[in-house]
Amino acid sequence: MTGETHILQRLDEFRSEIVVREDEALSKHTRFGLGGSARWMVDVGTSGVLPEVVSILRESSMPMITLGGGSNLIVADQGFDGVVLRFTGNSITRNHGLTLAEAGSVWQDVVDFHTDLGLTGMERMTGIPGWLGGALYGNAGAYGQTIMDFVEQVTVFDGVSIREVANADCGFAYRSSGFKAHKDWILLAARMRLASGNPSEVRNTAAEILATRNEKFPPTLKCAGSIFKNLLVAQLSEKTLGRVPAPLIRGGKVPSAWFLEQIGSKGMCEGGIEVASYHANLIFNTGSGRAAEVCLLIDRLKSLVFSEFGLMLEEEVQYVGFADRVSH
Repeated sequence: MTGETHILQRLDEFRSEIVVREDEALSKHTRFGLGGSARWMVDVGTSGVLPEVVSILRESSMPMITLGGGSNLIVADQGFDGVVLRFTGNSITRNHGLTLAEAGSVWQDVVDFHTDLGLTGMERMTGIPGWLGGALYGNAGAYGQTIMDFVEQVTVFDGVSIREVANADCGFAYRSSGFKAHKDWILLAARMRLASGNPSEVRNTAAEILATRNEKFPPTLKCAGSIFKNLLVAQLSEKTLGRVPAPLIRGGKVPSAWFLEQIGSKGMCEGGIEVASYHANLIFNTGSGRAAEVCLLIDRLKSLVFSEFGLMLEEEVQYVGFADRVSH
């Protein structure tokens, strides 16, 4: 009996709470629809068994990563020769003015849950794809709202035990969090507090923004939303900032799309990967694209912007299975 066979047999003890797939195509689990297979994909539905399942998986010699909804990922064409672990718990409950949502909850379900109750704060974040865990990991946001504004604490499995992390200790920043420095941690849930709003206004705002977002990022489009982070004004030189039209500067940021437009990114392509003709910061898979082509196009855009403005764009997307690319 091989070591891997023995581990699979041990995992079978948890078959009512986990799902194990071998040679699972990751392209089926990412919005880009790209990338090769994972040797194993393990879905864990309840946090109670997680410590023991992770302990068993660690007995293998395979590397292990945690995945969420796959909305913001580029998976290498060769895939990931290891274990992809997903926590799929997705309950959303509310008690004593606090919402407890598990990290495997679809983000849109989290938004709709609060919108239906007339609670304000998340309605401008409607339409963002992915799961709650990924939203926490990248401090997702839109139209001036970010998830850090509502989180009181996050439940994590830190590899040893399950514990609570207060908002102040989450390291939230623009499109980032302290969880990126702990990639072996598994996000399990978040407690969030939202204020009561005018129900009709909350719902109308959500509906309007969802319609706008779906027009810009159609749900069927094989893309990861915006590829590059916006630029913080504080990090731009006076010379560069002087070239930016003043109306574009909002909330201390400049859209990376403006810099991309200046170098003519719209319509650029690399094989089956293209930049949208209507949005300079949107790269999509036409259906025949490969991860290697996405990387080539990203590098080309970054190089052109650097040549023109002397600044380096930073990706919002995360990379899986690459030896030569860093996730920020």
